[in-house]
Amino acid sequence: MNIPARTAKIFEGIATRPQMFRLFGRHDQRPDRWKTDAAPMYSGEWFEVDEALYDYMLNILPPLWMRGPIFALREFLTGSITSVFFALRIDGKTRYFHGYCDLSAEVPSRRRGRRSSSARRSLSAP
Repeated sequence: MNIPARTAKIFEGIATRPQMFRLFGRHDQRPDRWKTDAAPMYSGEWFEVDEALYDYMLNILPPLWMRGPIFALREFLTGSITSVFFALRIDGKTRYFHGYCDLSAEVPSRRRGRRSSSARRSLSAP
């Protein structure tokens, strides 16, 4: 039996640049930081950014990979977890998101994050 991984929106609204960088380090203060694998803490977390932040992160370093409006950062957060930025068209408007992707997962978490973001927005539409 396949148990779906959790997805969690960790910020309400569109994150500004300072908020985005705080969210990147949100698990850094845990007491056992160097003793345990942090991958499960980050896997499935996502939040919305604006187009300027999406472009900024795309232009910092060459991406690890890019396919259409989805790209992964070259620097890994922990183990096989890296940041993924993606654009979705929702209700005729392009929106931009950041999520964490476990590149070792059998079903890439970037697809789950994308589906989760899209489903959540569809449900909250009036």
